[in-house]
Amino acid sequence: MRIALAAGIAAITLASPALAQDVATPDISVQTLKTVTKTLSSDAFEGRAPATPAEDKTVNYIIQQFQKAGLKPGNHGKWTQDVPLVEITASDVKPLTFTGGKTPISLDYRKDMVVATYRVTPKIDLSNSDVVFVGYGINAPERGWNDYAGVDVKGKTVIILVNDPDWETQGLKGTFNGREMTYYGRWTYKYEEAARQGAAAAIIVHQTEPAAYGWGVVQSSWTGAQLEQDTPGDHMDQSKAIGWIQHDAAEQLFASAGKDFDALSEAAKQKGFHAVPLGLKASTGFVNTIRRQASKNVIGILPGTKRPDEVVLYSAHWDHLGHCDAVNGDDICNGAADNASGVAGLVAIAKAQAEAGATARSQVFLAVTAEESGLLGSKFYAENPVYPLAKTVGGVNMDVLNLMGKTKDFVITGVGKSELEDLVKPLVAEQGRVIKPEAHPERGHYYRSDHFSFAKLGVPMLDASSGIDLVNGGTAAGEKASQDYTDNRYHKPQDEYDPNWNWSGAVEDLDIYYELGRELAQGDIWPNWYENAEFRSIRDKSRAKVK
Repeated sequence: MRIALAAGIAAITLASPALAQDVATPDISVQTLKTVTKTLSSDAFEGRAPATPAEDKTVNYIIQQFQKAGLKPGNHGKWTQDVPLVEITASDVKPLTFTGGKTPISLDYRKDMVVATYRVTPKIDLSNSDVVFVGYGINAPERGWNDYAGVDVKGKTVIILVNDPDWETQGLKGTFNGREMTYYGRWTYKYEEAARQGAAAAIIVHQTEPAAYGWGVVQSSWTGAQLEQDTPGDHMDQSKAIGWIQHDAAEQLFASAGKDFDALSEAAKQKGFHAVPLGLKASTGFVNTIRRQASKNVIGILPGTKRPDEVVLYSAHWDHLGHCDAVNGDDICNGAADNASGVAGLVAIAKAQAEAGATARSQVFLAVTAEESGLLGSKFYAENPVYPLAKTVGGVNMDVLNLMGKTKDFVITGVGKSELEDLVKPLVAEQGRVIKPEAHPERGHYYRSDHFSFAKLGVPMLDASSGIDLVNGGTAAGEKASQDYTDNRYHKPQDEYDPNWNWSGAVEDLDIYYELGRELAQGDIWPNWYENAEFRSIRDKSRAKVK
């Protein structure tokens, strides 16, 4: 999920038919928001981990709420779509050791490092693997950048920095968009590229600011059962081991190799950086318990009256982390804000749309699984859509509602990408709010929630929410509340339902989502990506097949 939303917006003149006008402001039920959020985040749902007994309870509850809201089963008469997953649980994890330097380095699991694998195999053994520092681990020919140039890392362990080389730049200009993270900065990309290069292991150095979260989040997310999509080949084309090490551990590691971590990190920011063999050998290993089980996406629909084969999509993920690292004896990561609140928003909008009556196009409400495991539920749906993506108009993704109160600003992730940005402008203006640039573009929110699964296959989905300029308290209060959530509750047992939450900001945002979706569903516009967006050609090819 993304911790907070913020982005800028670029203007463009649409050459498409106008949207339907005079959409009535909906009656978003605050009681529905409270009830659904409180129920799904209660201890009875055990943190909603996919492929556990808690999943059945979660899925059944969402189906009941969809039915109550007035939806119909959305998968050809069924409420669910099976998502094949494989659960990999590591045990007997050996320390990650580095030999051959001035002093041997031994990093303890969880305390100093975490390690896992995408490979579906009963045992991982990494033994005396040569270690190479590859800077930011990026191979981007279109930007004239290749951290792997001139080095063969097949069978070796690569040490990688998190984020992009220019993440500390102020402003959005630079080889990698300056302060705004590109996909090259995401940890998922870094492991993907390391595997393409043939690395036996890929280890990212954790630093709180460029990673956008503390070590505690890494601990809770990377230990215990890990889920992957169950596909032919068992992911054996991936690196044996992937993981993270603490920043202090990295400094010790480089010192043992006779290198200065800070100096090499600075060098890695420059184009033309050459990977540096550290002269060390890495070893670790662990045993995997493997369990295959399908999880479920939940799908409801309000059928269209004139063009039912064209769909407007609303999405939110229902899963969270289940049982996690205990804090004061509490080991349930309840995921109240993340993302019981988003599912509550999904239900509340469905209820409001049903009450307003059917639209020309169909409206589909999708509660996806396994977002916390790498957007797996939305990825599976996008690759195996119930409703063809070529006929999916676009829509809205909801991941953590604003629970701080009304704000003066509204922010959109993915600056300058989609024409949905222009369509939402008048809706924001009607509320007397302004669209502001992203407060923390270095955190890469665009690549961290389910809209990205659809974007990669051409469908524009709005992922937007209140900013941090609170009506009561201003930006100082908003920044403090946002940072408090990141530091003290995000992916921790403390993300629990609070009866004192202020839902007024969430309601304003949901009004915008409702009105945008309804206008899309009543009209005949097909929003596209801007000309320079990386997903434009995919959308054009998809739409060309049905025109």
